Amino acid sequence: MMRFEHQLIDANGHTFHVVCAGPKEGELILMLHGFPEFWYGFRHQLTALATQGYYVVVPDQRGYNESDKPQEVEAYSLDTLRDDCVALIDAYKRKQAIVIGHDWGGAVGWHLASTKPERIKTFIPINIPHPADIPKGILKNPTQLVRSSYMAFFQFPFLPEKLLQTKKFKYMAKGLQMTGREGAFVEEDLEHYRNAWLKPGALTAMLNWYRAIRLDFRNGPKPFDQMIHVPTTILWGWNDPFLSKTLAKESLKRCSNGELIFIDDATHWVHHEYPEIVNQLILRSLKKKKNELPYPLK
Repeated sequence: MMRFEHQLIDANGHTFHVVCAGPKEGELILMLHGFPEFWYGFRHQLTALATQGYYVVVPDQRGYNESDKPQEVEAYSLDTLRDDCVALIDAYKRKQAIVIGHDWGGAVGWHLASTKPERIKTFIPINIPHPADIPKGILKNPTQLVRSSYMAFFQFPFLPEKLLQTKKFKYMAKGLQMTGREGAFVEEDLEHYRNAWLKPGALTAMLNWYRAIRLDFRNGPKPFDQMIHVPTTILWGWNDPFLSKTLAKESLKRCSNGELIFIDDATHWVHHEYPEIVNQLILRSLKKKKNELPYPLK
């Protein structure tokens, strides 16, 4: 495995633990993990992209693992999470980055592409729709409400923490294994995750990403309901148990320069299950869009 460099970066008023690989003069790729992962979830992509000459930066997002963990719900609004990304791009003295995000990391990427598109050269969300399409998807497809029911449970104070940390996070670990293909999460991987979840304040901070949804959408999805003009490639595991394929198709409709690629026999955890395929699709997308004019710099 390629050597990874661990850094502590001060950005947007907090300290972030960041893992980097590749030549520092290479084009910057910012990779954003989701719940309940941390930088480790992109280890396969880190190596593959760095060996192609990219400078790959994967932060533990705020609330996770070794990064700062503010405990107030307000600290996890989409605007704040977006500003973390902007500050990290600035910290590496770049005007733009290629942004790749899975799950919640992709939601932050969508918001960045919507509101500060000049900071993104190319956007690749993995198994995450545009945030404004989730409430729409629930209205159009009631089964999505069932799939998303865990989000409602996470709104309760204290109770989710008490349940999820039972028996050294038995239910969280089992949840990863049960919702992914066999072998996607082996015991060695789960031990890395447990160690990250055990960090003081981590579990509440991670759940606060969900609890902040009510603040972001208190005026409905309309403020987020915008077209995306950044070149975008949506990668989607066909058998995602949490998010319907309809959501992926709806998100594609809002992209003026987008494509959607379904990956057969994969789930929400496609980057673990089929890392070689995901890596090839990412590199193909970057090569394809390399000569396209990115969103103009201001």
